[in-house]
Amino acid sequence: MFSRDNWKEIFETIQKNKLRTFLSGFTVSLGILIFVVLFGFGNGLINTFDDFFGDDATNVFFIFPGRTTIPYKGYKSNRTIEFENSDLADIEKNFPLFLEYVTPRISRQDTVKYKQESNSYTTLGVAPSHQLSEMTIIMKGRYLNKLDIKNKTKNAVIGRLVEQDLFGAKNSVGKFIDIGGSSFRVVGVFQDDGGDNEERVVVIPYTTRQLIEKNNDKINQIIVGFKPQIGYAGAMAFEKSLDRFIREKKYISPQDQNGIFIRNVADQLKQNQQFARVLQIIVALVAFGTIIAGIIGISNIMVFVVKERTKELGIRKALGATPKAVIGTILLESVFITTISGFVGMLIGIAILSSLGEKLKDFFITNPYIDTGTAIFATMILIFFGAIAGYVPARRAARIKPIVALRDE
Repeated sequence: MFSRDNWKEIFETIQKNKLRTFLSGFTVSLGILIFVVLFGFGNGLINTFDDFFGDDATNVFFIFPGRTTIPYKGYKSNRTIEFENSDLADIEKNFPLFLEYVTPRISRQDTVKYKQESNSYTTLGVAPSHQLSEMTIIMKGRYLNKLDIKNKTKNAVIGRLVEQDLFGAKNSVGKFIDIGGSSFRVVGVFQDDGGDNEERVVVIPYTTRQLIEKNNDKINQIIVGFKPQIGYAGAMAFEKSLDRFIREKKYISPQDQNGIFIRNVADQLKQNQQFARVLQIIVALVAFGTIIAGIIGISNIMVFVVKERTKELGIRKALGATPKAVIGTILLESVFITTISGFVGMLIGIAILSSLGEKLKDFFITNPYIDTGTAIFATMILIFFGAIAGYVPARRAARIKPIVALRDE
C-alpha cells in the first residue's frame, strides 16, 4: 500500500484530475478553517469578559446607598440613605472573619490646575486599601497611607494621563496642583489597566475631602474586600449577611430593592463567564457542524470519484488486483488529500486568528485564539472521517466483478 508505485500512481491521478482534487481539498480546508475561526471567536468572547473584570479585584463588594420606597419601623418611604464613617467601623467590627479590608469612596468632578494647564478630572476620596480594590500600579512615588487619612493631609496621587496632560514629560511628584481651589502636593503617579478613563483620576484622602466639604462624615460608596479563601459560597453568604446588617442599621425594609444596592463582583464575574462559555459551546456546535458538512462533502466527492473510476478498477481486478489492493489505493489517496488540505485549512485559520488581535474588540471579541491541540484534534477527526468516506465507496467498488465493471457506462 505504501510502495513507491502506489504514491506515483496517486500523484499521477491527482495531476490528471486537478479540479476534482481541488474541490475535495477545498471542502476539507474550508471546514477546518471555519471551525478554527469560530472556536477562536468563542475564546475571544471569554477573553473580553475576563478583561472587563481583570483590571479590578474580584473579591469585592461595591455598596451603593439609594432611596427607600417602602415604610419600615416607623420610618417613611422616600428617604435618602447616607453612609457615614461609623458604617466603616461597624462593618470591620461585625465581620472580622470575612473581611480583608473596607474603604470608602467619595467621587467628585473637579477642575485640576498646574500653572497654565488645567482640565476636569474625577477626584476620589478614598482610604489606602482602595489601591487593592482597583489593583492600582504605582509608577512613581507612593500611594496614600494611614497617616494621610489620620492627619487629613492635602496629598494627592494622580493617574498617568493626568500627569501627561498637566506636566507633559516632567516629573509631577513633589509638585503642587490646584484641585477645586485647594492646593495639593502630588505624592505619587499610578497606572491602571482599565483604560484611559481609569488613568484620568486624582486620588486624595477621604478625610480631607470631608474636611473640605464642611467637615462632614458622609460617604458616597463603601467598597468591601473579602478574604479570597472563603470561596464563592462564602462570598455569597457574606453578601447576604452584609445586606441584612446594613438594612437593619439604616432601617431599610428587606423587601425594598431600592434602599441599598450591593454589586458582588465575584458573582457577576461568574455569571458572565458562564454566559460566555454557553455562547462558546453554541459557537463550537456551529463550528462542529461545518466539519460535518465537510465530511458529507468529502463523502459525496469520493462516491463520484469511485464511480468515475469503475472501469479502471475493473481492469485492475481483471489483471489480478485484490479487493484489498483496490481499497488501499483509493483509501490512501483519500487520506492524503484530506490530511494535506486539513492541515492547510488549520494553519490558515490559526494565522487569521493571530492577525486579528484586538481588531474585533468593538464586537466583544478580544485576542481570539484556539489551542493547537484542539485544532489538531479537530483536523484528525476530519481526516478519520475522510478515510471512512473513501473506504465505504471503495469497498463497494472492490466487490464489483471485473466483467460488470468493464461494462459500466
